[in-house]
Amino acid sequence: MKSLLPVLVVAFLVAPIVFPSPHATVSASPKATAESLKRLEGEFMNAASERGSQGYMSYYADDAAEVPNGAAIIHGKVEIAKGMGFLDDKSNQLIWTPVGADIASSGDLGYTYGTYEFHSKDKDGKPSVEYGKYTSIWKLQKDGSWKVVLDMGNAGPAPK
Repeated sequence: MKSLLPVLVVAFLVAPIVFPSPHATVSASPKATAESLKRLEGEFMNAASERGSQGYMSYYADDAAEVPNGAAIIHGKVEIAKGMGFLDDKSNQLIWTPVGADIASSGDLGYTYGTYEFHSKDKDGKPSVEYGKYTSIWKLQKDGSWKVVLDMGNAGPAPK
């Protein structure tokens, strides 16, 4: 039995190397927090305000999907961009405020949600405001940036 003990000890020490666990854990990046996603939403909104549709779309992944209120799902950044030209009209202003956010324990996926206001002018030139809610799913990209991979919004009541 004494001669078998060293063999067993070596086997137990070598086994994890030869047969690694298929469920390796990945810890979240120290920079990936709910608060960092909320700050990213602020940068996203500023880019849209300053650079219109180009700034807005710079935060979307190429394979993103948009789930607009009352309309069909739009697949792909190129197709989504076709509907964002209204952001280039300086009389239009889209403002959104993240209310909540979270990051998956894997550190590569997160979400934000909140409220938005869309300020524009109606057909008679009078100011108009639409209110709503949104949810954005963010994914860590290979280059280390975070991009929106799914965005959805729906109409809501005016805030009280």
